[in-house]
Amino acid sequence: MRDRTRIIPADTAAWQKFEAKEALLRLSYGPGRVALLAGLMFCGAATSLAQSEASSSPSTPGQAIPGTAGVSPFAASVPAKLVAGVMPLSLSDAIDRGLKQNLGALLSNADIRSARGQRWVQLSALLPHVTAAPYAVASELNLAELGLSSVGAIKVPPSVGPFSYFDARATVTQSLFDWKSINATRAASQSLKSAEYSYKDARDLVVLAVGYTYLQAIADEARIETSEAQVKTAQALLDQATDQVNAGTSPAIDGLRARVELQTRQQQLIQAKNNLAIQKLTVARVIGLAPGQEFEFTDKSPYQPFEGITVDEALKRAYTSRSDYQAAMTDVRAAEFSRKAAVAGYLPSFDFNADVGAAGGHPSNATQVFDVRGTLSIPIFLGGSVRGDVLQADAKLEQSRERLDNLRAQIDSDVRTALVNLQSSAELVNVARSNIDLAEETLRQSRDRFTAGVTDTVEVVQSQEAVASAHEQYISSLYSYNFAKISLARALGLAELGVKEYFKGQ
Repeated sequence: MRDRTRIIPADTAAWQKFEAKEALLRLSYGPGRVALLAGLMFCGAATSLAQSEASSSPSTPGQAIPGTAGVSPFAASVPAKLVAGVMPLSLSDAIDRGLKQNLGALLSNADIRSARGQRWVQLSALLPHVTAAPYAVASELNLAELGLSSVGAIKVPPSVGPFSYFDARATVTQSLFDWKSINATRAASQSLKSAEYSYKDARDLVVLAVGYTYLQAIADEARIETSEAQVKTAQALLDQATDQVNAGTSPAIDGLRARVELQTRQQQLIQAKNNLAIQKLTVARVIGLAPGQEFEFTDKSPYQPFEGITVDEALKRAYTSRSDYQAAMTDVRAAEFSRKAAVAGYLPSFDFNADVGAAGGHPSNATQVFDVRGTLSIPIFLGGSVRGDVLQADAKLEQSRERLDNLRAQIDSDVRTALVNLQSSAELVNVARSNIDLAEETLRQSRDRFTAGVTDTVEVVQSQEAVASAHEQYISSLYSYNFAKISLARALGLAELGVKEYFKGQ
């Protein structure tokens, strides 16, 4: 049998617990950051789910990507153009396409542009503003409307005019000192850095999502091959039992058992093909293939030993490389600057204003005019608005620090979980590989005993079930092992480089 992977169905109770955690994240962080924050629980939750029920029923096709609850933009994409023919698709190609077309990465990249625009908005308060507003006026005033009918004994005419005047000036406004605007600009700069780190983290999540769905798909392919082999074995058993029943050496029930076994294996083959078809649609959605695009998987998942890494070394690398951790630290710095900006509302500011131009009754007789002034604004009583800004800034700063502390602990849990799963799944692969040989030998001896008339089809069917279970266990453990490697790459913050390194040569 070729080395392939299998999708392990998620443990229902554990998955419900995971979704409850994500719901709390939505309430605490808001919908905009849930997609990235949910990825923090991916390595711990998804990998443990992958190892539960390693030998149970087939996986659910098209199931949600762990850490996204099925509604994340990382499970969607912007479709590319249709390519004629059948497209070969390797894991590396799928990751490259996902990084370009996945909706989560595209939206995160747009967040960078939005943060850059916000920084320019804050920076504009510190930069000079130059405007020009020339105008010419022709006017006639009704003095009676203003209550001017006479001045003492002198009678005033009811109207004055028409008359005209002209003014053309260039105005310059510059903030010379505004501590609030300075710190607001610094906070916006840190927010921009946070958006850039979040984009890098989003790319890691894309790699994780693509790897997860790709491994599911090739596991479904492996299940088809296994099911086809079991159908052939069941057909051979049915033929053998039919011959013996016709010869009168076996009871008719042996033939019935063999036929039931064959139809059971045929049902499993039909379901396996259906699962693969649906999972291919899921892969196409994650990586952004055009609707109706035909493709085939070129990579398999052979067992490749993993060079060990200590927990301390892994944690040190994770704290240095995890983009979400870097983003959380910049969020703290942004919140600190925002608080300074809020406190600066108590401080005075100094602005410079100047204009120069020409004015007169007509442009032809206009003369030069100018005005230069400096304004010192001293806040005396602002109705408590500054105190309110400070209280809000304090709360946001405390929240950002708590999120950073939580994330640091989460990274520690992610790394340790990934390493434990990697070690246990490697051991499971070795045991499952040996169990296949034992089960197949048992089946061979059972068929020989049935041929010799020593036993009936009950023993043969049981042996065939054992062979099917052994193959299923091997596919399950191999999937767990390969997915654990992807999870470790994500936990270390090196998903893009790690996946290419861990799965090279496929």
